[in-house]
Amino acid sequence: MASKIRKAAGVTADDFELSVAEEILRLEQSSAELKAPLQDLYITAAKEVDCGANKAIVIYVPFKLNKSFRAIQQRLVRELEKKFSGAHVLIIAQRTILGKTFARSTKTKGLRPRSRTLTAVQDAILDDIVYPTEIEGKRTRCKIDGSKVLKVYLSSKDQANIEGRTSSYASVYNKLTNKTVSFHFN
Repeated sequence: MASKIRKAAGVTADDFELSVAEEILRLEQSSAELKAPLQDLYITAAKEVDCGANKAIVIYVPFKLNKSFRAIQQRLVRELEKKFSGAHVLIIAQRTILGKTFARSTKTKGLRPRSRTLTAVQDAILDDIVYPTEIEGKRTRCKIDGSKVLKVYLSSKDQANIEGRTSSYASVYNKLTNKTVSFHFN
């Protein structure tokens, strides 16, 4: 079970993270179709987010392993949702945000990478949340009172599968980025 979760040195996993890692390990051992792909994969963190009527489980994976997780994400999410009694499971890559004052070492000169800016990381989190559905468009609606709502237009081909999850997606994105978002279908 400890092999499926790896934390930074000196940080211990809590009970919930250990239970998620244990379920992933059980899936690897019991499922023939998931055994080979899950063998080298591990998670870095897991957290439970309250979405009003139901709960969502956010699983953080290393950025380098995100592509491998995406290959099996639909099957893995389906199995984990069965195990955690219908809670929506979201897999998000662990990304780093570098501040505006980021200074590189003398060996590597240059600006901070665009992929490490706040907006790029928040856009990537949004992509991770709605995966495998594609985002077809985004609009920011500025209201008179000064609040902003990000309208995200999703592909209508997945509408039947995703429609019940959009409230969970919105609350998880709000919890992670502190931005209000609403999902619509084209």
